[in-house]
Amino acid sequence: MSIGLVNGRSFGEPHLSKGTVAFAGAPNYPGKRLGSTSTTGERGWRAPLGCGFRRWHKYARRCARTSFLKILSQSGSGMASGPVYPQPTSSDDVNLADLRRAPRRRVCLVVEPTPFTHVSGYSNRFNELLRYLKEAGDEVLIVTPDNSPDAPTEVFGYPVIAIRGFKFALYPRITLSIGFGSGMVFGRPSLLQRVRDFDPDLIHLATPGFLVFAILLMARVLRKPLVASYHTHLPMYAKTYGLGLLVGLAWMLMRFCLNRADLTLATSPQICAELRHHGIERVDLWRKGINTERFHPRFRDDDDGAMRSRLTGGHPEAPLLIYVGRLGAEKNLLSLRHILQRCPPGTRLAFVGDGPYADTVRRHFAAMPVVMTGQLHGDELSRAFASADVFLMPSESETLGFVILEAMASGVPVVATAAGGIPDLILHGETGFLYGIGNTNEAAGYVNQLLRDSELRRRMGAAARREAERWSWRAATAWIRNVQYHRAMNNFRFRALGGLGLPRSLSWLRWLRRQLARAFFKPA
Repeated sequence: MSIGLVNGRSFGEPHLSKGTVAFAGAPNYPGKRLGSTSTTGERGWRAPLGCGFRRWHKYARRCARTSFLKILSQSGSGMASGPVYPQPTSSDDVNLADLRRAPRRRVCLVVEPTPFTHVSGYSNRFNELLRYLKEAGDEVLIVTPDNSPDAPTEVFGYPVIAIRGFKFALYPRITLSIGFGSGMVFGRPSLLQRVRDFDPDLIHLATPGFLVFAILLMARVLRKPLVASYHTHLPMYAKTYGLGLLVGLAWMLMRFCLNRADLTLATSPQICAELRHHGIERVDLWRKGINTERFHPRFRDDDDGAMRSRLTGGHPEAPLLIYVGRLGAEKNLLSLRHILQRCPPGTRLAFVGDGPYADTVRRHFAAMPVVMTGQLHGDELSRAFASADVFLMPSESETLGFVILEAMASGVPVVATAAGGIPDLILHGETGFLYGIGNTNEAAGYVNQLLRDSELRRRMGAAARREAERWSWRAATAWIRNVQYHRAMNNFRFRALGGLGLPRSLSWLRWLRRQLARAFFKPA
């Protein structure tokens, strides 16, 4: 199985072949030795096992220097980097069908912000992940920043360590960690000690904030494999909030952090490709999933139309457009005004959700047929989805867009921006429509087409429901357990130290540390 691409060439899993050792991060040309030259003028990177320490050290430095220069050159060049991992080609794949195929593991899950008291699309992902890890018999220790008084102490029977944090200015409902000041080292007991006592097989990290640096150090100190999952598209957020000058810095920090993980999981093929394009290695796809019983067309009429009447302001017969999600500047919600103005007279628009941009949205849509419900949960949320005629998603910063899947599972056609991970969800013209970034005239045309043709709306909604039924959380979690966690642990075992592509157990750096420890820390 190919696990890497360097300068357009693939190389196999790191291994020790007879008489030679391949340097990780460099082309693996069969039969080439140190000092040899390929037909393209590039030098080979293999060395005889019997060569001296000086020679190893020379080429270790050479590898490290080359890797560093490569990172600098990629900072603005957009060079594709890292392996493209194979994905299952059939839903009958044993790694999708058998949740318990891999042995039981101990997983330390570090997630920020908390998915338990903070409502967002990614919170569903982590709750479903934990649900099926529990079913598989894995042990999980959860670490998350949460200052709320109703913070849970356990989820699905798994213990939750709530660490200290601060309220994020742009989103006061969100608690972010301050990293090293969160009791990682100086707590009683410290977070580091509690994770050490738990002795996980791997650490799974999901954070857009400062906590990443503390967990990178923790994984290094404890010598544990690290899986990082990417849910917040920071460069796009920087552009949205008028910080375009920081986009380059955001990519640089992301390369620094994510390239130190043994595997990075992104939530759509488009985001995977973008991460690789910006020099981030070992990127894999976290498969999408949806609870098709929680979101179902049957909820449209199970309350005699009360929810539709609420969303239309007492006009249930009127056409209804809906947006569900966080009300933030990055969601591009103000563009919906132009779409609504071009819809048939009497068309209603409902916003379901809350956020720091709520007052701005309310003022922008004043005197228009708009209803804002705030956050809805449970069956109320399911009814809101199913009651709509068309679901709108104007955001240009989605790494996936779970609410789109939820609308599709509810049998509602979607009109959304062709940006981020959204095109991975919608089959244009079959399960919904995709419009160009900023092209609200095109979006309004698609919305009018759906509102004026009830048969098209019904047919597209049914196709969306069938598409959503193909994706289950059980299969997504099975793929993580059986393939991706194993892949991360394998990458950890063979990751280079000091530029050498040796297994960690054979590293001269590890041998040197042991000798120093024996010399200076002799037992009493």
